[in-house]
Amino acid sequence: MITARAAATFEPVGRSVATARGFVRDTLQGWGLSEVVDDAVVLTSELVTNAVVHAGTAAEVLCLRDEDGIRIEVVDRYPERELPLQEVNPQPAGPDREGGRGLLLASALATRWGVDYTASDKRVWFRLDLPERPVGTRTAGPALPDTALPVTDTHIRVAVVQVDRSGSISAWNEDATELFDYTAEQVVGKPLTDFAAWPHTPGTGTGVAEALRLSRWEGSYGMRGSDGRTIPVYASHLRVRDSDGEPSTVCLLVREHERAVLQSPPRVHSHDNTGTATDSQDQSSTDPFEVFIGSPAPDDLDGLLQRTVERARDMLEGDAAYLLLATDDETELEVRASTGLPSARQRFARVPVETASGRYGSARMPSVHEDLTVVPGAVPLLDGTGMRAVVTVPLKVEGRLTGSLGVATEAPGRYTNEEALRLQFAADRIALAVERARLTELERLRRGSLSFLVEASDLLAGTLDRDQTLALMAQMTVPTLATWCAVYTVADQGSDPRLSYVLHEDEDRIDNLKALLAKVDPPEPVPTPGARVWAAPTEAAHSAALRTSLRNVSLDGEAQQFSPGTSLATAAAVGGETVVLPLVARNRVIGMLTLGKPADERFRQEILELAEDLSRRAALALDNARLYSERTAISQSLQRSLLPPELPEVEGGVEVEVIYRAAGEGNEVGGDFYDLFEIDDGTYGFAIGDVCGTGPEAAAVTGLARHALRLLAREGLGGPTVLERLNTAILDEGARSRFLTLLYGEMRPQEDGSAELKVVCAGHPLPLRLRQDGSVESAADPQPLLGVMDDLELYEQTVSLAPGDVLLCVTDGVTERREGTRMLGDDGLADVLSTCTSLNAGAVAARIMRAVERFASDAPSDDMAILAMRVPE
Repeated sequence: MITARAAATFEPVGRSVATARGFVRDTLQGWGLSEVVDDAVVLTSELVTNAVVHAGTAAEVLCLRDEDGIRIEVVDRYPERELPLQEVNPQPAGPDREGGRGLLLASALATRWGVDYTASDKRVWFRLDLPERPVGTRTAGPALPDTALPVTDTHIRVAVVQVDRSGSISAWNEDATELFDYTAEQVVGKPLTDFAAWPHTPGTGTGVAEALRLSRWEGSYGMRGSDGRTIPVYASHLRVRDSDGEPSTVCLLVREHERAVLQSPPRVHSHDNTGTATDSQDQSSTDPFEVFIGSPAPDDLDGLLQRTVERARDMLEGDAAYLLLATDDETELEVRASTGLPSARQRFARVPVETASGRYGSARMPSVHEDLTVVPGAVPLLDGTGMRAVVTVPLKVEGRLTGSLGVATEAPGRYTNEEALRLQFAADRIALAVERARLTELERLRRGSLSFLVEASDLLAGTLDRDQTLALMAQMTVPTLATWCAVYTVADQGSDPRLSYVLHEDEDRIDNLKALLAKVDPPEPVPTPGARVWAAPTEAAHSAALRTSLRNVSLDGEAQQFSPGTSLATAAAVGGETVVLPLVARNRVIGMLTLGKPADERFRQEILELAEDLSRRAALALDNARLYSERTAISQSLQRSLLPPELPEVEGGVEVEVIYRAAGEGNEVGGDFYDLFEIDDGTYGFAIGDVCGTGPEAAAVTGLARHALRLLAREGLGGPTVLERLNTAILDEGARSRFLTLLYGEMRPQEDGSAELKVVCAGHPLPLRLRQDGSVESAADPQPLLGVMDDLELYEQTVSLAPGDVLLCVTDGVTERREGTRMLGDDGLADVLSTCTSLNAGAVAARIMRAVERFASDAPSDDMAILAMRVPE
């Protein structure tokens, strides 16, 4: 039975894929189905891509929820497009092939999937079942004597406080009034933060605002009473939403000493053979580490590991403890949790499994070091920490080494084999839970990585601008993969790398980081795949910090007043691990992607593998942007050569203004063109024309027409002869010839202040003459266009412009400007021109262009040229 439904339709454009992903993600998270969000987003992305990119139709996405799972359908309007069939002996497919990937992902990730055809559409669907959730009794405690029950007040009060989306209190019950001495009228509508005394725990960033956004939270804090005293409370928060989908948080609060009323009980761990719990005396003697087993959430790996090291340290009364997890090939151990060691002692740092010879150097069996000073380097993780004695035990699952747990102390000789056996027993109890949580984390990372790469590929494919590609590369890595990032580019093979982009998660440190990297020799552009460690930034940062410290010490050795400078801050920001990944495209290193961590932090192997996948995609996008930029630069350089030089000043003060707009991104010249040139003393030629089509192909005919007009006119030929010979030259181009409309004329200023024009209008929009009284009329008759017929019989017409008159010449991109079914047309242009009396030529051209641009909201789809000539009064 369908319990929820959501649908949306997306246009057949590239950006619809990202919009569809967001729609599915928001829908499933709104339904509380975070377990299947990543798989659903990845599959939807591929299927919508097939619809809007490959099928070229709009896509409808339908999300259906039932009691057991979800079903998502993607419908396109291209039922004739066949699905790729599975071959009997399939050949290995490259990762860059265009079709079929969405269905392969569906078969790999979905519970079920299929395709339904109708006469008008094709429906591809997949189903994801929800993971099984326990039903029935969630927890139960044993029967206890009355003396063992928790102690509470005679009358237990449970305050119920509801907080809305903005963090303001929306409901306040009577028990809350009794506990905190505020009435509902006094608190409703005010932020909860006005009354909550939230604890600030070192090392955690969760505040009251963050806790209110979590789906569930439980813990202790304080509430300020009306008398100003802070009342310790224990709270349980639950995030809910009403029937309209508006979220809020319900907070249940009791006094701290009555926390047993709300606190989730720990799991029962110790049982006798009959399955009943042991008595309280036995429980009190239980090893402290065993009390911990199973208390964190099964999939909370970090919490599980951190609690493990803390309990292990307490169990053996140590000063420090640490836990390492084995890599997939079991050749290295990775630091995942520690306590009592400085700065987490390089979390995610890796050490070999066999660190030295002999029993004490092996991580595959329990070992005890009575004094580390006797065996230097036996436990590299503890070098320089002051720890003397250490006991380490392996974590094993089915005979495989999965990790290592160690407890250390500053006093030598503290541990014996007895402590090693106790710690080994505890490690055996926790090893399976750790491995299960680790595998769950790896699966979550894998699915999250796949979703991340899909998003990254979509963003990188959406631009061909080099600078924007560089910015995207950095923004996708910071802070998701690294704390800071620098991109180096290599212009040509053999040239030195150049620092092109720097980004830090703290914007205030970008400039200092950029200055530091500018002083460091760039990494070698090595094409070897994979990440390699680059120590130069860290060394340079530490050297700069040392010089800063020395400058603050006087010659006699007495320290002066010292405030940490930018060098120290930069050293802390760059002091961790730095890796370099090559950007290789088309068998050539075009740059390097540099990722860094702050002091005492290292990269996880899974993050480095994800960064390597990203670098391959980013390199191809960057090289495509480079090729596009080069092509655009060449095209624009050639197009600029077709533009006429600066317009000459016309004798007699005749004003001339030209406005030109070429359609298409990156085009400076298209099919429309103009020209104004001096033929001989006192005579000027002018032309405005339109070649069929736009872009570089039309620009080639533009160049032919403009140069031919100048040559023929300066030979003393009249207007009709000039156009007839130009017609012959265009026809001689054969298959490359194009139709051409052209308005050509010769202008001669007169002594009485007027101007005489002789014009020929060959298939072009007619020129308009504006008189001083505001009347507008055509100034020529239409004649055949050029590039169609061999024999043309053209004639010229004489137009006289009195002082104050304006002659306006435009191309059809102006008159054919459209907004839906409306078109500006000749009449609309004449209406605009009639309002231009007493304006100079520049103002006339500007008003015409402004009217054309405002006529429609869309960008112009055709080239436009405006030539305005005005005789001064």
